[in-house]
Amino acid sequence: MNDIDAPLPPDELGHRVSEVFDLIGALYRRGLRKLEQGQQIEGVSVGVRSVLVLLRRYGPMTVPQMARLMALTRQFVQRMVNDAVAAGWAEVTPNPAHQRSSLIRITAEGDAVIDAILAREHALNRQVGGDLTDAELRACARVLKEMLRTFDHEDTASD
Repeated sequence: MNDIDAPLPPDELGHRVSEVFDLIGALYRRGLRKLEQGQQIEGVSVGVRSVLVLLRRYGPMTVPQMARLMALTRQFVQRMVNDAVAAGWAEVTPNPAHQRSSLIRITAEGDAVIDAILAREHALNRQVGGDLTDAELRACARVLKEMLRTFDHEDTASD
């Protein structure tokens, strides 16, 4: 093991993680701008896109379940769900497990819309340069998951 393979001391780790957070913020803002440029094509906001992806990935869910997964307020997620339902991309169905918290389900039209969005995103992501390797991307994902795990105890989805 050489010096770059050894775990960093806490103070240095803190500085390097701050650098990663700064890069994530810039990437997030630029990525949103790029994705929103295509909004006219599908008419889907980034928030509604997130709801549709969750419904596609996990199946019917309640708004509180989605809010917890996205670490957002229930009110914000409810607005995104309302937009998706109004557009015909999602539907509200009874929840046999909870009368007051309906299940939200993606519709066939919502599936088609999210397919188009994900195809556009995939085409954009294919343009990433740098000759990245599988090992580098796995390491990046590992780091980001560790950073995310640091905040798992935070309840950002509360009212």
